[in-house]
Amino acid sequence: MKREIFIYEDDREVLKFLKSFFRGRNDYTARFINKKDEEGLKRELEKKKPAALIIGSPNALECIKPSESEFPIIVLISPGNTINGIRSVVKSGVEYYLLAPFYKEDLEDRLRVAIKRKSWLETLHKENKDLEALIELTHFITSTLDPRKALYLVVKKLSEIIHVTRCSIISIDAKDKRYANVVSTFEDPNITNIRLDLQKYPEIRKALSLKKSVLVKDALKDPMMEEVKDIIEPMGIRSIMVIPIIFHDEVIGTLLLNIAKAERTFTERERKLCTAIASASANTLYNAFLYDNLAREKRDLERLAITDYLTGIYNVRYFYNRLDEEFSRAERHRIPLCCMMFDIDNFKKINDTYGHRVGDIILREFAQLVRDHTRKSDVFARYGGEEFIMLLPQTSLSGSVAEAERLSKIVKKYQFYALKDGEKITVSVGIACSSDTRIKKPDNLITFSDDALFTAKKKGRDQIAIYPSL
Repeated sequence: MKREIFIYEDDREVLKFLKSFFRGRNDYTARFINKKDEEGLKRELEKKKPAALIIGSPNALECIKPSESEFPIIVLISPGNTINGIRSVVKSGVEYYLLAPFYKEDLEDRLRVAIKRKSWLETLHKENKDLEALIELTHFITSTLDPRKALYLVVKKLSEIIHVTRCSIISIDAKDKRYANVVSTFEDPNITNIRLDLQKYPEIRKALSLKKSVLVKDALKDPMMEEVKDIIEPMGIRSIMVIPIIFHDEVIGTLLLNIAKAERTFTERERKLCTAIASASANTLYNAFLYDNLAREKRDLERLAITDYLTGIYNVRYFYNRLDEEFSRAERHRIPLCCMMFDIDNFKKINDTYGHRVGDIILREFAQLVRDHTRKSDVFARYGGEEFIMLLPQTSLSGSVAEAERLSKIVKKYQFYALKDGEKITVSVGIACSSDTRIKKPDNLITFSDDALFTAKKKGRDQIAIYPSL
């Protein structure tokens, strides 16, 4: 099924690009809306929510209210309006934008990331609703809403009722059936996520295969345990019981209990009790999976929200947020704050010679190179296209110049993988520092460093310029 994309644009060249991009596609269908009719756009959005909205003017964001929209918005920022356009995008809360000139690969990536993230958010919302319903546990397990704590209560309670050497709850790796993880053991509530190679646990493999409990009365005599006899004998293990934990007819884990005493084995009463506890634990173990998945998805979304999709470094949205914080800190404590704007020299020539895909590879390689040679306290971000920006807290103007010289030398000496041997890349750098009395607000740092960058390029590139020019 094709995803419908609304387009609110009237620039002929941009429309030509968009029509070319969407022509003959099997995954998207484009719906063009008259850009001069903002009320018409509102009516169309009220009738149907698109998979994404592409607009050509940041000014139209005021009537759309991006923070309240149920669909991702991609803004196309025209030439000559870069700084104001980016500011409008950041201020409005829109997360996706493209700077002219526009390329199909960039739009493809923006649409893919935007729609995928929207899907993630919808999934997270549904799972959160499921989690609220599933969090209810039975018996003593309901004493806590923390699933891992609840699972610890399970093994702790079992160890009190049944005198065992070891009692653990194990989750099964859904992607790789050879491995499992100990998520809780009665010995210590902090012991979690110990990885087990199930090739060394034939009793667990059998329980998973049969979906039934497995009782090993004497591990040293049972033929099933022969292959691991040399491993378990030094541990003093004699009797073993494995109870599968089943959720919706799927084995998602097991209870694993061991007894070291030779004169005793598990009784039928203990087996039935453990089976009942395993059934009561199924929802809790599933909740633990949900919590882990939600936490992992949340970390991924948080990282995605502050990361440039192409280079893997910070995006300009995160940079603006940090700029406000660092500027306030610099003013409050009267410490210097400098800003450096980088531009890869003659990058258009690289794109023309090698193609835009190679150009993207070089942008990514450049970003990683600079980041690897930058202090953790510095904030390095992609500003747009081949321009990058860096914030240097507690760094004087002379210190920033020295840092710019150091990084420029590193870039110049580095042999980029995608370029021919001997072909090098240089950068132009513009620097502005809060010690300049004309810098009154955070945006001045960006504007002045951008002006200095223009001066560096005007002087012939591969230069470092300071604002004001000396």
